[in-house]
Amino acid sequence: MNEQQIRWDDLQIVLAIAEAGSLSGASRTLRISHATVFRRLNELERGLRVTLFKRRRTGYTPTLAGDDLAASAKRVQSEINGVERRVIGQNSTLTGSLRITTTDTLFAGLLSPLMASFRRCYPDITLEVVISNQLQSLSRREADIAVRPTRKPPETLVGRKVIDITQAVYGKKSLWLNTSLPMQTSSLPSENWIGPDIHLGDATLEKWMMGKNAAYRLDSILGMQTAVRHGAGITVLPCYLGDADDALIRLSDPIEELTTQLWLLTHPDLRHVTRVRTFMDVMSEGIRR
Repeated sequence: MNEQQIRWDDLQIVLAIAEAGSLSGASRTLRISHATVFRRLNELERGLRVTLFKRRRTGYTPTLAGDDLAASAKRVQSEINGVERRVIGQNSTLTGSLRITTTDTLFAGLLSPLMASFRRCYPDITLEVVISNQLQSLSRREADIAVRPTRKPPETLVGRKVIDITQAVYGKKSLWLNTSLPMQTSSLPSENWIGPDIHLGDATLEKWMMGKNAAYRLDSILGMQTAVRHGAGITVLPCYLGDADDALIRLSDPIEELTTQLWLLTHPDLRHVTRVRTFMDVMSEGIRR
Protein backbone atom coordinates (compact mmCIF):
# COMPACT_ATOMS: atom_id res chain seq x y z
CA MET A 1 0.00 0.00 0.00
CA ASN A 2 1.24 3.50 -0.74
CA GLU A 3 0.07 6.97 0.24
CA GLN A 4 -2.25 7.21 -2.75
CA GLN A 5 -4.07 4.02 -1.72
CA ILE A 6 -5.22 5.29 1.69
CA ARG A 7 -9.00 5.50 1.66
CA TRP A 8 -11.17 8.02 3.52
CA ASP A 9 -12.54 5.12 5.56
CA ASP A 10 -8.99 4.39 6.73
CA LEU A 11 -8.46 8.00 7.75
CA GLN A 12 -11.73 7.96 9.71
CA ILE A 13 -10.56 4.93 11.67
CA VAL A 14 -7.24 6.57 12.58
CA LEU A 15 -8.87 9.87 13.54
CA ALA A 16 -11.55 8.19 15.68
CA ILE A 17 -8.99 6.11 17.61
CA ALA A 18 -6.70 9.12 18.09
CA GLU A 19 -9.51 11.27 19.45
CA ALA A 20 -11.12 8.57 21.62
CA GLY A 21 -7.90 6.94 22.80
CA SER A 22 -9.43 3.49 22.53
CA LEU A 23 -10.96 1.05 20.08
CA SER A 24 -14.25 0.98 21.97
CA GLY A 25 -14.51 4.78 21.87
CA ALA A 26 -13.76 4.77 18.15
CA SER A 27 -16.39 2.10 17.52
CA ARG A 28 -19.02 4.25 19.27
CA THR A 29 -18.00 7.32 17.27
CA LEU A 30 -18.10 5.48 13.95
CA ARG A 31 -21.06 3.25 14.90
CA ILE A 32 -19.29 0.08 13.87
CA SER A 33 -18.22 -2.89 15.94
CA HIS A 34 -15.11 -3.02 18.12
CA ALA A 35 -13.93 -6.02 16.10
CA THR A 36 -14.26 -4.11 12.83
CA VAL A 37 -12.17 -1.19 14.14
CA PHE A 38 -9.50 -3.63 15.38
CA ARG A 39 -9.40 -5.51 12.06
CA ARG A 40 -9.26 -2.42 9.88
CA LEU A 41 -6.52 -0.80 11.97
CA ASN A 42 -4.38 -3.94 11.71
CA GLU A 43 -4.96 -4.12 7.95
CA LEU A 44 -3.97 -0.48 7.54
CA GLU A 45 -0.79 -0.88 9.60
CA ARG A 46 0.20 -4.00 7.65
CA GLY A 47 -0.43 -2.25 4.34
CA LEU A 48 1.56 0.84 5.35
CA ARG A 49 4.20 -1.25 7.15
CA VAL A 50 4.16 1.16 10.08
CA THR A 51 2.82 1.20 13.62
CA LEU A 52 0.20 3.91 14.03
CA PHE A 53 -0.64 3.41 17.72
CA LYS A 54 1.14 2.21 20.82
CA ARG A 55 -1.07 -0.30 22.62
CA ARG A 56 -1.13 0.26 26.37
CA ARG A 57 -3.42 -0.84 29.17
CA THR A 58 -4.62 2.73 29.47
CA GLY A 59 -5.53 2.94 25.79
CA TYR A 60 -4.14 3.66 22.34
CA THR A 61 -1.55 6.43 21.92
CA PRO A 62 -0.64 7.65 18.41
CA THR A 63 2.92 7.24 17.21
CA LEU A 64 4.48 10.00 15.10
CA ALA A 65 3.06 8.30 12.01
CA GLY A 66 -0.34 7.99 13.70
CA ASP A 67 -0.32 11.66 14.67
CA ASP A 68 0.55 12.64 11.10
CA LEU A 69 -2.23 10.51 9.62
CA ALA A 70 -4.77 11.72 12.21
CA ALA A 71 -3.92 15.36 11.45
CA SER A 72 -4.37 14.69 7.73
CA ALA A 73 -7.69 12.98 8.47
CA LYS A 74 -8.88 16.01 10.41
CA ARG A 75 -8.07 18.32 7.50
CA VAL A 76 -9.85 16.03 5.02
CA GLN A 77 -12.86 15.77 7.34
CA SER A 78 -13.05 19.55 7.59
CA GLU A 79 -12.98 19.87 3.81
CA ILE A 80 -15.68 17.22 3.33
CA ASN A 81 -17.92 18.81 5.96
CA GLY A 82 -17.46 22.20 4.35
CA VAL A 83 -18.40 20.87 0.91
CA GLU A 84 -21.48 19.14 2.39
CA ARG A 85 -22.63 22.34 4.06
CA ARG A 86 -22.14 24.39 0.90
CA VAL A 87 -23.98 21.85 -1.26
CA ILE A 88 -26.81 21.55 1.25
CA GLY A 89 -26.96 25.33 1.37
CA GLN A 90 -28.09 25.34 -2.27
CA ASN A 91 -31.14 23.24 -1.42
CA SER A 92 -34.29 25.37 -1.68
CA THR A 93 -36.86 22.62 -1.06
CA LEU A 94 -38.75 21.73 2.11
CA THR A 95 -37.58 18.14 2.06
CA GLY A 96 -34.72 16.17 3.59
CA SER A 97 -33.54 15.80 7.17
CA LEU A 98 -32.68 18.18 9.99
CA ARG A 99 -30.53 17.13 12.91
CA ILE A 100 -31.40 19.17 16.01
CA THR A 101 -29.45 19.22 19.26
CA THR A 102 -31.05 20.45 22.49
CA THR A 103 -31.25 19.67 26.19
CA ASP A 104 -33.62 17.20 27.82
CA THR A 105 -35.22 20.04 29.78
CA LEU A 106 -35.96 22.19 26.75
CA PHE A 107 -37.27 19.23 24.78
CA ALA A 108 -39.61 18.03 27.54
CA GLY A 109 -40.76 21.43 28.76
CA LEU A 110 -40.92 23.49 25.58
CA LEU A 111 -39.94 21.96 22.25
CA SER A 112 -41.67 18.59 21.97
CA PRO A 113 -45.17 19.91 21.12
CA LEU A 114 -43.69 22.49 18.75
CA MET A 115 -41.73 19.82 16.90
CA ALA A 116 -44.85 17.64 16.66
CA SER A 117 -46.68 20.58 15.09
CA PHE A 118 -43.76 21.22 12.73
CA ARG A 119 -43.87 17.60 11.57
CA ARG A 120 -47.59 17.90 10.78
CA CYS A 121 -46.98 21.06 8.74
CA TYR A 122 -43.84 19.78 6.98
CA PRO A 123 -44.18 15.98 6.68
CA ASP A 124 -41.38 15.72 4.08
CA ILE A 125 -38.77 17.00 6.56
CA THR A 126 -37.32 14.32 8.82
CA LEU A 127 -36.32 15.50 12.30
CA GLU A 128 -33.42 13.80 14.10
CA VAL A 129 -33.19 15.11 17.66
CA VAL A 130 -29.99 14.71 19.71
CA ILE A 131 -30.87 15.26 23.37
CA SER A 132 -27.71 16.10 25.28
CA ASN A 133 -26.38 18.68 27.71
CA GLN A 134 -23.17 18.75 25.65
CA LEU A 135 -23.12 21.08 22.65
CA GLN A 136 -22.77 18.99 19.50
CA SER A 137 -20.39 20.26 16.84
CA LEU A 138 -22.26 22.06 14.08
CA SER A 139 -18.97 22.48 12.21
CA ARG A 140 -18.52 18.69 12.00
CA ARG A 141 -22.22 18.30 11.12
CA GLU A 142 -23.02 16.35 14.29
CA ALA A 143 -26.08 18.61 14.17
CA ASP A 144 -27.57 21.21 11.82
CA ILE A 145 -29.32 23.36 14.42
CA ALA A 146 -28.72 23.85 18.14
CA VAL A 147 -31.49 25.02 20.47
CA ARG A 148 -29.57 25.99 23.58
CA PRO A 149 -29.68 28.15 26.69
CA THR A 150 -26.53 30.26 26.75
CA ARG A 151 -25.33 33.68 27.81
CA LYS A 152 -22.65 33.73 25.13
CA PRO A 153 -23.21 31.71 21.93
CA PRO A 154 -20.10 30.53 20.04
CA GLU A 155 -18.76 33.13 17.62
CA THR A 156 -18.44 30.46 14.93
CA LEU A 157 -22.24 30.04 14.76
CA VAL A 158 -25.07 32.30 13.61
CA GLY A 159 -28.65 32.50 14.78
CA ARG A 160 -31.07 34.41 16.91
CA LYS A 161 -31.95 34.98 20.53
CA VAL A 162 -35.55 33.86 21.01
CA ILE A 163 -36.43 34.62 24.64
CA ASP A 164 -34.93 35.17 28.06
CA ILE A 165 -35.21 32.09 30.26
CA THR A 166 -36.03 33.08 33.82
CA GLN A 167 -35.52 30.80 36.80
CA ALA A 168 -37.08 30.75 40.26
CA VAL A 169 -37.33 28.60 43.39
CA TYR A 170 -40.02 25.90 43.40
CA GLY A 171 -41.40 23.53 45.99
CA LYS A 172 -44.07 20.85 46.21
CA LYS A 173 -47.38 22.71 46.16
CA SER A 174 -49.09 20.71 48.93
CA LEU A 175 -46.28 21.58 51.36
CA TRP A 176 -46.39 25.35 50.78
CA LEU A 177 -50.08 26.18 50.38
CA ASN A 178 -50.30 28.16 53.62
CA THR A 179 -47.16 30.21 52.98
CA SER A 180 -47.21 33.86 51.96
CA LEU A 181 -45.61 34.06 48.53
CA PRO A 182 -43.37 35.10 46.89
CA MET A 183 -40.65 34.62 49.48
CA GLN A 184 -37.21 36.21 49.56
CA THR A 185 -34.55 33.62 48.68
CA SER A 186 -32.53 34.94 51.63
CA SER A 187 -35.16 33.45 53.95
CA LEU A 188 -34.78 29.94 52.51
CA PRO A 189 -31.14 28.88 53.12
CA SER A 190 -32.01 26.47 55.95
CA GLU A 191 -34.51 24.54 53.81
CA ASN A 192 -33.57 21.21 52.24
CA TRP A 193 -32.32 22.14 48.80
CA ILE A 194 -32.07 19.95 45.73
CA GLY A 195 -29.00 21.14 43.89
CA PRO A 196 -27.19 20.61 40.58
CA ASP A 197 -24.45 18.01 40.40
CA ILE A 198 -21.16 19.30 39.00
CA HIS A 199 -21.70 17.17 35.88
CA LEU A 200 -24.75 19.25 34.96
CA GLY A 201 -22.25 21.93 33.95
CA ASP A 202 -24.15 25.00 35.17
CA ALA A 203 -21.42 26.96 36.96
CA THR A 204 -23.65 29.99 37.53
CA LEU A 205 -26.29 27.93 39.34
CA GLU A 206 -23.61 26.08 41.32
CA LYS A 207 -22.20 29.41 42.49
CA TRP A 208 -25.65 30.70 43.43
CA MET A 209 -26.31 27.52 45.45
CA MET A 210 -23.19 27.96 47.60
CA GLY A 211 -24.02 28.10 51.30
CA LYS A 212 -27.37 26.37 50.88
CA ASN A 213 -28.20 23.04 52.47
CA ALA A 214 -28.07 20.93 49.29
CA ALA A 215 -27.57 17.35 50.47
CA TYR A 216 -29.37 16.02 47.38
CA ARG A 217 -27.81 16.71 43.97
CA LEU A 218 -28.68 15.56 40.47
CA ASP A 219 -27.09 16.00 37.05
CA SER A 220 -30.43 16.58 35.33
CA ILE A 221 -32.89 19.47 35.61
CA LEU A 222 -35.74 17.03 34.92
CA GLY A 223 -34.39 14.88 37.75
CA MET A 224 -34.42 17.90 40.06
CA GLN A 225 -38.01 18.62 39.07
CA THR A 226 -39.03 15.04 39.83
CA ALA A 227 -37.31 15.14 43.22
CA VAL A 228 -39.24 18.31 44.14
CA ARG A 229 -42.52 16.67 43.07
CA HIS A 230 -41.83 13.93 45.62
CA GLY A 231 -41.24 16.41 48.42
CA ALA A 232 -37.47 15.92 48.70
CA GLY A 233 -36.86 19.65 49.06
CA ILE A 234 -36.92 22.89 47.08
CA THR A 235 -34.91 23.75 44.00
CA VAL A 236 -34.31 26.24 41.21
CA LEU A 237 -36.06 25.46 37.91
CA PRO A 238 -36.63 27.30 34.65
CA CYS A 239 -39.99 29.06 34.96
CA TYR A 240 -41.31 27.53 31.73
CA LEU A 241 -40.86 24.12 33.38
CA GLY A 242 -41.88 24.84 36.97
CA ASP A 243 -44.91 27.01 36.16
CA ALA A 244 -46.36 24.32 33.91
CA ASP A 245 -46.16 21.63 36.61
CA ASP A 246 -49.40 21.49 38.60
CA ALA A 247 -47.65 19.65 41.45
CA LEU A 248 -45.25 22.55 42.05
CA ILE A 249 -45.56 26.11 43.27
CA ARG A 250 -43.25 29.05 42.64
CA LEU A 251 -41.79 30.20 45.93
CA SER A 252 -39.79 33.22 44.77
CA ASP A 253 -39.67 35.88 42.13
CA PRO A 254 -37.38 35.12 39.16
CA ILE A 255 -33.72 35.22 40.20
CA GLU A 256 -32.14 37.93 38.07
CA GLU A 257 -28.57 36.60 38.13
CA LEU A 258 -29.75 33.19 36.87
CA THR A 259 -31.60 34.54 33.83
CA THR A 260 -30.14 33.19 30.61
CA GLN A 261 -31.05 33.37 26.93
CA LEU A 262 -32.49 30.80 24.57
CA TRP A 263 -30.74 30.73 21.19
CA LEU A 264 -31.41 29.00 17.89
CA LEU A 265 -28.01 28.48 16.24
CA THR A 266 -26.69 27.02 13.02
CA HIS A 267 -23.52 27.02 10.94
CA PRO A 268 -23.10 30.04 8.61
CA ASP A 269 -23.03 27.72 5.58
CA LEU A 270 -26.53 26.43 6.46
CA ARG A 271 -28.34 29.65 7.35
CA HIS A 272 -29.88 30.06 3.87
CA VAL A 273 -31.04 26.44 3.55
CA THR A 274 -34.81 26.63 3.19
CA ARG A 275 -35.65 23.87 5.68
CA VAL A 276 -33.17 25.25 8.24
CA ARG A 277 -34.57 28.77 7.92
CA THR A 278 -38.16 27.48 8.04
CA PHE A 279 -37.52 25.41 11.15
CA MET A 280 -35.89 28.34 12.94
CA ASP A 281 -38.75 30.67 11.98
CA VAL A 282 -41.42 28.22 13.16
CA MET A 283 -39.63 27.43 16.43
CA SER A 284 -38.98 31.10 17.18
CA GLU A 285 -42.62 32.03 16.68
CA GLY A 286 -43.89 29.03 18.64
CA ILE A 287 -41.55 29.58 21.59
CA ARG A 288 -42.39 33.29 21.85
CA ARG A 289 -46.10 32.54 21.61
